[in-house]
Amino acid sequence: MFILLSVLILCSVILIALSLFPFFVQTIQSWQQKKEAVIAKEMDKMFYNKSPKNIAMLYFVLPFVLGLVGYIILQSLVVAIIGGLIGLAIPNFILKMRYKNRIQKFNSQLLDAINMLSSCLKGGLSLLQGFEVLVEEMPAPMNQEIGLVVRENKMGIPLEESLVNLNKRMNIEELSLVINALLVSRETGGELTKVFSRLSVTIRDNRKLKENIKTLTLQGRLQGMIMSFLPIVFVIWVLSVNKNHFDIMLKSDMGRMLLIAAVILQIVGMVLIKMFSTIKV
Repeated sequence: MFILLSVLILCSVILIALSLFPFFVQTIQSWQQKKEAVIAKEMDKMFYNKSPKNIAMLYFVLPFVLGLVGYIILQSLVVAIIGGLIGLAIPNFILKMRYKNRIQKFNSQLLDAINMLSSCLKGGLSLLQGFEVLVEEMPAPMNQEIGLVVRENKMGIPLEESLVNLNKRMNIEELSLVINALLVSRETGGELTKVFSRLSVTIRDNRKLKENIKTLTLQGRLQGMIMSFLPIVFVIWVLSVNKNHFDIMLKSDMGRMLLIAAVILQIVGMVLIKMFSTIKV
């Protein structure tokens, strides 16, 4: 009787699993398609011509691999879960770092582009022709973004709207300054060569000021990093010497309250140091 009941239960579980399997497969495929669409948009912004499926597959492969490796090495389910979460975050981190590097590279090319545009205007070319020269002479990502502006203009989109779209895509403070100056100059009829000359000086001065601020706040930022990691390193060192060192505090109400207060004060100190050492220009 017991054997028959066990067989019936096992068959029921198998049938339920088989009936739910298509649902899980469909759910995973739907999630993958949505993720691929999001990744494709991010890759289009970066002119990254790889298949979004390769990045989407990382969301499945990396959590499984890192979770399995963490469990095999340390024999801990918690470590396996942490490894899975890290694997899930890695593809997003890769895309964000690639986009950040692209923004930084574009920003570093901005002054050269302004000077080249100014030279083109002095040589008698129009603004749009100057953009075409930028596409031919400047490296990526500048030629890619300006090339998109030129193509949009040839498709019938007004140049002002294309410049606004460029500003939204890149979201750089100095580029926003340049585009706003261009738009105002085109409306009021100002001389663009003088505008570019003033913009070049303004951007250089702004960058020098930011470098000076970064240098002056270096000591505060280093102190913040040291004070943030020092308690963690101290706790790890104490536990490596004596694993039972904190048992007295963990077993008493007063000790637990003091530990909680120490953690809260540590976080507050890190936030305050970050606030005091950050100066917005």
